[in-house]
Amino acid sequence: MNFDVKAETKAVFDEVIEQSRLKAGDILVVGCSTSEIAGSPMGTDSNLSLAKEVYSAFYNDLKAKGIFLAVQCCEHLNRALVVEKQLADKLLLDTVNVVPQPKAGGSSATTAYGLFENPVMVEHIKADAGVDIGGVMIGMHLKETAVPLKMKNKKIGKAIVIAARTRPRFIGGARAVYDENLL
Repeated sequence: MNFDVKAETKAVFDEVIEQSRLKAGDILVVGCSTSEIAGSPMGTDSNLSLAKEVYSAFYNDLKAKGIFLAVQCCEHLNRALVVEKQLADKLLLDTVNVVPQPKAGGSSATTAYGLFENPVMVEHIKADAGVDIGGVMIGMHLKETAVPLKMKNKKIGKAIVIAARTRPRFIGGARAVYDENLL
């Protein structure tokens, strides 16, 4: 491989955190195909080593900032999510009984499950921002009004990265006044 996964991942996540204006208590959903990072079609080359490298670039920074991480599994687990029990309890989320594995959930979710202090699995969440590494379709886990981020860093390895933040919906029509800080 002719790329530095850790450096590329750090650059992407630094940019996402800044552009999304994430703060303590916010939720960042991540979907990641290690197969795509390595240049293989999604679901064909699950790689725990790559996943560990990816998480080593941003996990501790998110944790230090108090930002919750929700990690999406692959389609074999219906895109369920790994979250900390503290977050599931806070949001009153129903948990489901499954433990992600590299070939059923993916290496990313498997790594997160092993990394989290008290991991649980949930089926749905509404995150404040998201990072999609390799086209894994995280949109279903974002709040309703997603705003694409104009990223300078658009790849991790061979995988295309797409990211979004969310904002409150505009209501009220032409005479309404909006809070510029929420745009």
